[in-house]
Amino acid sequence: MAGGKIRKEKPKAPSNNYQGGISFHKSKGQHILKNPLLVDSIVQKAGIKSTDVILEIGPGTGNLTKKLLEAGKEVIAVELDSRMVLELQRRFQGTPYSNRLKVIQGDVLKTELPRFDICVANIPYQISSPLTFKLLFHPTSFRCAVIMYQREFAMRLVAQPGDNLYCRLSVNTQLYARVSHLLKVGKNNFRPPPKVDSSVVRIEPRKPQPQVNKKEWDGFLRVCFIRKNKTLGAIFRQKSVVSMLEKNFKTLQAVLASLNGSTGEAAVNASMDLGDQSMGMEDDDNEMDEDDDVEMEEGQGGGGEFKEKVMNVLKEGGFEEKRSSKLSQQEFLYLLSLFNKSGIHFS
Repeated sequence: MAGGKIRKEKPKAPSNNYQGGISFHKSKGQHILKNPLLVDSIVQKAGIKSTDVILEIGPGTGNLTKKLLEAGKEVIAVELDSRMVLELQRRFQGTPYSNRLKVIQGDVLKTELPRFDICVANIPYQISSPLTFKLLFHPTSFRCAVIMYQREFAMRLVAQPGDNLYCRLSVNTQLYARVSHLLKVGKNNFRPPPKVDSSVVRIEPRKPQPQVNKKEWDGFLRVCFIRKNKTLGAIFRQKSVVSMLEKNFKTLQAVLASLNGSTGEAAVNASMDLGDQSMGMEDDDNEMDEDDDVEMEEGQGGGGEFKEKVMNVLKEGGFEEKRSSKLSQQEFLYLLSLFNKSGIHFS
């Protein structure tokens, strides 16, 4: 405007959400490791051998990928973002690493993973739980996985009985693997920085894998962790729990009767596939700790005789006054075996 002062605009500072001309999307969990010392530490703690085939999930622009290629025989990188795939190919094209890097574009949760020896990954945090169990149930064995998680999720993975964060996720994961916390990672080690701190966790699948029915085990834990700080007696008196178990019991009896020409074991195995209670290991544990659950009142609805059967199992094992938040994995396995011995199933 005439007579007015011309305001000079200050040049905008470069955004921390870019690297090599590529913008990162927080909503997609894209947080790239920018600290080279941290990258080196993760690779060193992974214990990679020169003969290892390494699976990397969410390689981004390849900062960790380069170190993995230096340490192992081959890297198989699974990346959803086509821009990152092109950047990876550009970065390693014409280098000695190009023939040892295989890039798979796609959603890792929907991708059939190849054989690998070790997994090293800085993953989008929103897929933490489903990815963990996808790896643990991978059909071919692998030595270990070293994964960057949101810190609270990581601490749930490694939590022990009596810890505040001990939950269904802790018990489920530790049944199938040995889990250890390696290091804490501050949010400023990423570009762009996430809202929370992170942790690196080492997961070593147990060999041999435990011989448990996955749906039965998960259905059982879902009930036990409805209110993890309530006594098991209070939980198993609830009308909804008793009704569900009684329905499963009657279904099993009907299957056994219809399969009277089969062996008892075959009939039980067949019955396990009925009445899907949703294994749902992909869900993070959502058990509530409040003290507001309603116990089944004496004489309320049906199932009084069956409820007594359920309570007798708890009393037999000395579990009626115990709490899930304090139980060890072996105690959970023992209690499940007592229920099954009495013909009570959770799937």
